[in-house]
Amino acid sequence: MIKNIFRLFFLVVFSITFIQCGDGGKFSIAKGKVGQLNTKTKILELENIFKNDSIVKNLSEGSLGDDYFQDDDEYLIYEKGGKHLLTIIPKEQLDSTSTIKSVQIFDKRYKTKTDLSLTSTFEEINLSNNISKVETTLSSATLFIDELNVTISLDKEELGLKSFTTQKVTLEQIPGLAKIKTFIVWFN
Repeated sequence: MIKNIFRLFFLVVFSITFIQCGDGGKFSIAKGKVGQLNTKTKILELENIFKNDSIVKNLSEGSLGDDYFQDDDEYLIYEKGGKHLLTIIPKEQLDSTSTIKSVQIFDKRYKTKTDLSLTSTFEEINLSNNISKVETTLSSATLFIDELNVTISLDKEELGLKSFTTQKVTLEQIPGLAKIKTFIVWFN
């Protein structure tokens, strides 16, 4: 009898601990999903979703501005205390009913089911994900992971190459310990 009570007590304590420690998917990444954000999330919902965090809005001038090359609107999400979590770009500028175009990850707690996160090395990325292509820019190599609709940039200096060169990069050239420069989830 005492053993059964002890087991029940242990089970209850363990369950409560497990429930409290879980993030409820707050930091999960999947195709078309980052935490509570998904392909149907509208910009006007951000205030409610991130009610315990701070949102900094950098809005473009849209078609009303003088600048032909308009920047995208940006919604920077910060945890209380100042830690930058995400930068959200809407599909339509200056439109609160717009859905999300992309989310750039800035916090290492955001992870996929395969544990892909900002702290992942190229070797870890390559082992658990199918990299569909590599594009080279002047300062980085961008990896495309179609199954997640994600792009990951690696700084050319991490690859042992000089920045501002047009040298193409192949998967075989990338060192296993190369670290992520940017991590973007696309919602299109």
